Amino acid sequence: MQTVLLVIYLMVVVALIGVVLIQRSEGGGLGVGGGSGFMSARGTANALTRTTAILATLFFVISLALGILARYESRPTDILDRIPAGNGTTQQGGSVLDQLPGAAPSSPAPATPAPADPTAVPNN
Repeated sequence: MQTVLLVIYLMVVVALIGVVLIQRSEGGGLGVGGGSGFMSARGTANALTRTTAILATLFFVISLALGILARYESRPTDILDRIPAGNGTTQQGGSVLDQLPGAAPSSPAPATPAPADPTAVPNN
């Protein structure tokens, strides 16, 4: 259900952006006057205004519906809840990543022994 609403929501958003960009600027903001004669008829301006209002209403309704669906969803919200518990034993000093399937248990790196002669260079 959420996927269908999300696809419809994205189509409404793209259509709303397109309709707003097609409309003729009447305020003269930024010093730009009207435009070409493409949107000169009053009927077209009224249709674009109605279309913008309808798309804006759909935008808000679908936004609210997606928010409500997300609120009452029964999936875990924390990533730590998604990690399987395993066999119930945990290693001392282990991390959360050790509990992931296929993860090798972490062990501390072996310490390199100090050379017998402090001036000698180790040859590893």
